[in-house]
Amino acid sequence: MKGTAGKSLVPAKDPVIYNMQNSIVRVLAYFDMFAYPVSEEEIRFFLDTEAEPDTVLEAIRLLLQERYIFRYDKFYSLRDDSSLAGKRIKDNQRAAAMMVTARKVAAFLYRFPYVRGIGISGSLSKNVANEKADIDFFIITGANRLWIARTLMHLFKKLTFLVGRQHWYCMNYYVDEEALRIEEQNVFTAMELITLIPVSGNGTMQKFFTANEWATVYYPSYAGKAAGSKTSARRFWFKRLVEWLFNNKTGDRLDDYLMKLTSKRWQQKEDEKRTNINGRRMGLRTGKHYSKPNPAFMQHSLLSLYKNKLAAWEKLRDK
Repeated sequence: MKGTAGKSLVPAKDPVIYNMQNSIVRVLAYFDMFAYPVSEEEIRFFLDTEAEPDTVLEAIRLLLQERYIFRYDKFYSLRDDSSLAGKRIKDNQRAAAMMVTARKVAAFLYRFPYVRGIGISGSLSKNVANEKADIDFFIITGANRLWIARTLMHLFKKLTFLVGRQHWYCMNYYVDEEALRIEEQNVFTAMELITLIPVSGNGTMQKFFTANEWATVYYPSYAGKAAGSKTSARRFWFKRLVEWLFNNKTGDRLDDYLMKLTSKRWQQKEDEKRTNINGRRMGLRTGKHYSKPNPAFMQHSLLSLYKNKLAAWEKLRDK
């Protein structure tokens, strides 16, 4: 982070502006981990406190004046780098085109048995797509049938490798209706919640957002997420048939077996320290009601980086 040594941030008599500047920097610091500048509208949306528009504008003006933050085009950043704005615009344009595909894929995935809700997650949910972007999905399944649903969906995904479309079907986070509340509660998971785009469902997505209202502690704007998450999708004959076949003790045993089988395979991958095509460690945390990326391989490192950025800001601020 850059700044002007020896300058006070704002007059001590104006703690409202001082605190608002800290909140603004927290937004910029988060997105700075991805070299992503943000607009004034986005700053307001991701603030960790409610604020009057004039207060936000004045805080931004003072931060710019003291060169604690920088503006290029309509975007703000902690970095004095004009190229970031151009890169962001290109990534946004690519994301807009990819979103059309993502919605069609989500509608198709909803046809699978026991799928109750689908949301677009990852970088695309934040309107970002670089040249190697995947389409990530968050999926809610029926209670106690997560592993039947996940297995069928991932068997289909194997076919997509034949036509080079596997990056359209990154189904990397599952929960079922018995575990709608996210266990890890921090700024990273709150960001994923507030940016998650509900696409298909039978009302379960609304229940999911309501179950995770703890995210308002980090982002007050999350409070309206459930109200804006109405989705609808038809149930299809294949979906109804498979669910009828497995809504019994045989289905219970099959779901348990598939959970154990998948957990064993992924534990082996972790033990062997395998990496994906991006060089990141492969890991999965599994349970009866969830299947999610191992937080130790990405989430924890991002939280640590974010903490370091805020510490650097506090040091700069107090000079």
